[in-house]
Amino acid sequence: MIEDMTTAFDVGALPLVPKNPLPISQLLKLVRRLDTGQEVIRDAGGPITRIQFGPKQLMPPIVAVMSPDAIRDVLGRSDASSDRCVIHDEVRNMAGDSLFVLPNEQWRPRKRALQPVFTKHNVKKFGGHMSRAAQHFVDRWPKGGEVDLDAECRKIAMQSLGRSVLGVDLNERADTIANCMHVASSYTADRALRPVRAPRWMPTPARHRARNAVAAMRGITDEMVRASRSDPMRDAPLVQALLDATDPQTGRPISDHDISNDLLIFMLAGHDTTATALTYSLWILGHHPDIQERVAAEAAAIGDRELTPDDVPRLGYTVQVLHESLRLCPPAAGVARLATRDIAVNGYRVEAGSLVAVGLYALHHDPALWPNPKEFDPDRFSPENVKTRDRWQFLPFLGGGRPCIGEHFARLETTLALATIVRAMRLHSIDRGFACEVPFTTVAKGPIRARVDVRS
Repeated sequence: MIEDMTTAFDVGALPLVPKNPLPISQLLKLVRRLDTGQEVIRDAGGPITRIQFGPKQLMPPIVAVMSPDAIRDVLGRSDASSDRCVIHDEVRNMAGDSLFVLPNEQWRPRKRALQPVFTKHNVKKFGGHMSRAAQHFVDRWPKGGEVDLDAECRKIAMQSLGRSVLGVDLNERADTIANCMHVASSYTADRALRPVRAPRWMPTPARHRARNAVAAMRGITDEMVRASRSDPMRDAPLVQALLDATDPQTGRPISDHDISNDLLIFMLAGHDTTATALTYSLWILGHHPDIQERVAAEAAAIGDRELTPDDVPRLGYTVQVLHESLRLCPPAAGVARLATRDIAVNGYRVEAGSLVAVGLYALHHDPALWPNPKEFDPDRFSPENVKTRDRWQFLPFLGGGRPCIGEHFARLETTLALATIVRAMRLHSIDRGFACEVPFTTVAKGPIRARVDVRS
């Protein structure tokens, strides 16, 4: 961790982050394109660049950081120089307090209570649902055919997440949940990225729709918390774990209301990220039959049985494929922090009040770090290559003091599903490109078509 360095030197003596040279009209469009827009901003202004849309008293500067060293200086700090920002404020206002949005001081006790739930050991207890959900996809296509990978992977993620988190198959309400997720995330992302926003008290049709969407999803999580509270034997492993969780320092449990809020965010973030990671992995394998066969052989060597979390150590190449897919299509294209005081980042001064945008997409596609960055090459993540790589160069689940708490769960789920499907089916991707959009997390846009053939 990077400590508060103001005692070591005068941050005020450092030069300001250089201003990006692109015209404001172009930058306004680019900052709303949270993935590929980063590359254009980086190529014009370098891996750390400042965007200023107006007087800083009215519109705080945006400082985009897109190199390992700069990102380390932001995410790796252990002082109180950065905190949640306007994006998290919008989510918090719409969906309530949760681990994702709480400011640092309130986040720490919640994190202490939740962290044991998501250790590798405990995740194994509720991480095996993904194999069964993936097998259901295989069983739905006994003769093969043309499928929409996005739709199928959303069903897999919904079934697995529902069983793991809430103890129910969320596919029973899949259309309602998917629509609510889209409405809520689109509204909050649009507000957060607007230079000028309408006051929150102003009733607008979009705000009304978003409120209703969140209320519908919270109705589901509230219902499951009540059901698990009344029945301690209910098969809802994550809910039960959260009900049992306490802050190890204070002994305080998490309130049912806060558990419901956390489940809501897990449902929102966990569904989209897992579904997109699996969809992209299958789609890219559908364009690389030689790599696909290697994944199939690795999974087949384990035997003709349901894959379990204990099998993951034997799926090393499958994990490499997943990591390369996460590099090319990161589940979070970027994250943001608010600089609460002047800080030093990669030799420059970031002023207090600046929105610091961490560009993970640009980081993962930087040709200075990844030769031929658009090329799919799982060998980038071979054990020998990983050993020599800067730890801040690949951050699909962030890093530093506030990484994604569900990282082990997401990796486990997606690895098991990928191996289960490719072991049973041969995929041929139809679409040359992978269309996506980025409201908050990265999601596939429209159908992702593939032909599947059942392996003998």
